[in-house]
Formats: sequence, C-alpha cells, structure tokens
Amino acid sequence: MIETIEDVLTTVGPRIRSLRLARGLTLAELADTTGISVSTLSRLESGRRRPNLELLLPLAREFGVPLDDLVDAPATGDPRIHIKPLQRDGMTILPLSRGSGGIQAFKHVIPNGPIRRTPHPRAHEGHEWLYVLTGTLRLILGEHDLLLPAGEAAEFDTRTPHWFGPADTRGVEFLSLYGPQGERVHVRASGSAPT
Repeated sequence: MIETIEDVLTTVGPRIRSLRLARGLTLAELADTTGISVSTLSRLESGRRRPNLELLLPLAREFGVPLDDLVDAPATGDPRIHIKPLQRDGMTILPLSRGSGGIQAFKHVIPNGPIRRTPHPRAHEGHEWLYVLTGTLRLILGEHDLLLPAGEAAEFDTRTPHWFGPADTRGVEFLSLYGPQGERVHVRASGSAPT
C-alpha cells in the first residue's frame, strides 16, 4: 500500500515529540534553540500545524538527525520497510533488523520523566550487547548494579538475571544486539587487518 503525503505528514508531530522528550527538552527550550515559537511547536507535535521545510530544517539540525528521520523515511533505507515501534514498560523499542534467526538489533528509547520502572531482573537463554547513545542507563546484572553513561557498552549472558532502565529522570537511548546462546559478536581491537 502506497502512503499518501497526508499519511506521512501525520507521523511528523509524534516523531518531533518523541525526539524532544528523549533529549529531555521542554517546548520552551526547543523554541529557544530553533527560533520556532512554543505555540507552533505545540501545534506541530499535536498535528494541528502542517510541517514544512522552514520548520523541519531547524528541528533536524537541533536534534542532530537527517531530515528523513522526521518525515517517515524508514531507517532501513528501503522505502518499502517501515519500522513498527513496540511499547513495553514505558519504553519504545524499535526493531532495526528483520527475521527471527541470528543476531537481532533494537533501539530503545526511554523518555525523560519520573522513574516508573521498578527493577525486576529476569533471565533467559541468549547473549546481549548494549551501547548507550544518550543519557545514563542503569543495568542490574546479577549482584551488580551498574551505571552506563553515553558511549559505554556492556556484554552479558542473558542467563544471568538482568534488568535495564533509566539511571535518572533525563531519559536514555541505547542500542541492543540480542543473539541466541553461543552466538558472539566479533570485535576487532585495532585498526590493523587480520593476518
């Protein structure tokens, strides 16, 4: 099914709101940095204002994302594939890979606000890798309670009871790779080619 321009434009407001909340910005703060009035931003987010390039360009610049990210271009690069976000425990999870076998990739977005997630560590078969993009992630891994700031990574066997959530009220975004038990990601520690 081919989407109409109206279908695409109706997704812009929620995307702007999601990006703003994920970065912990108020409408007033975003208005200050983009030069777009608070009332215009509010109407954009709610769908009462039709987006145009004059509004979208400063927003894309402020969020540090390509313009395509605001206008429903799928992250896969294939216009026929649209990511269907999942909502779980106050978190938005975006599947970044397709298929059911092998390693699967996800982006997790936990918006800013009061911490509503009570840790309930769980264990299951598999192996997981996390990389924090923004904010600080709290990772409970067995008896360890870890704080991972942006740029930090973790790798663990998911048979160890684990839980992750925001470390504070600022929100957090992170990538996760999940694979079957025994599946490993190969990391090259230096820039030299293998011999």
